[in-house]
Amino acid sequence: MAGVVVCHASTAVRERLVVTSIGVPTLSPVRAAATVDELLAHARRVPPTVVLLDAHIPAPGAGEAIRRLRAVAPGVAVVLLAQPDDSAALDRALALGARGFLAPDVGRAELSAVAAHVLASPVLPGGQRPVVDVPRPAVPAADAEGGAGVAQEPVKPAVTLTKREIEVLVGMSNGRSNAQIGAELFLSEDTVKTHARRLFRKLGANDRAQAVAIGLRGGLIR
Repeated sequence: MAGVVVCHASTAVRERLVVTSIGVPTLSPVRAAATVDELLAHARRVPPTVVLLDAHIPAPGAGEAIRRLRAVAPGVAVVLLAQPDDSAALDRALALGARGFLAPDVGRAELSAVAAHVLASPVLPGGQRPVVDVPRPAVPAADAEGGAGVAQEPVKPAVTLTKREIEVLVGMSNGRSNAQIGAELFLSEDTVKTHARRLFRKLGANDRAQAVAIGLRGGLIR
């Protein structure tokens, strides 16, 4: 298995995601597909490690695409391209084994963090893995009609991390394990885990990928 396949019906979105993915070494090589048939053809030739899949890909649709993809490449990690408020599409795809979701306008730093998280956690039978839930900034009620531009503004978490918690979060963003972070910071692995639990709680994150995404969007890390 190798690389990523970006499968999206929109040419503009597909091309932007391909360019973004090319900047993430762990996702190389990068291939593109405009339809489910093209996606499956890629998977039959060389099964991808990760598939970024349009939640609203035309018939047979994302749900059927995941079913067919599983038959061709059982170990592939599928990450749905959808907005967090698209609950129907997300619930359906996650129930079928998608690893989680990203917004179609995901940036390279977020994609790198998610790739590190996905690649560090093999897919278990039935796709039973934690959701890679990358949150989007909330749009203030007064700006609800402001369009996508409003939603793209970085959100500042209303929390303060200690210097050590930020160092641990930086290590996570670089794909380091708890043991590797501990070695770099001259801390025990248990101490790193304690810092991780505290920063997860402060950020309201469920896992490393979500914590890194929140930290990047909020400017806590670069």
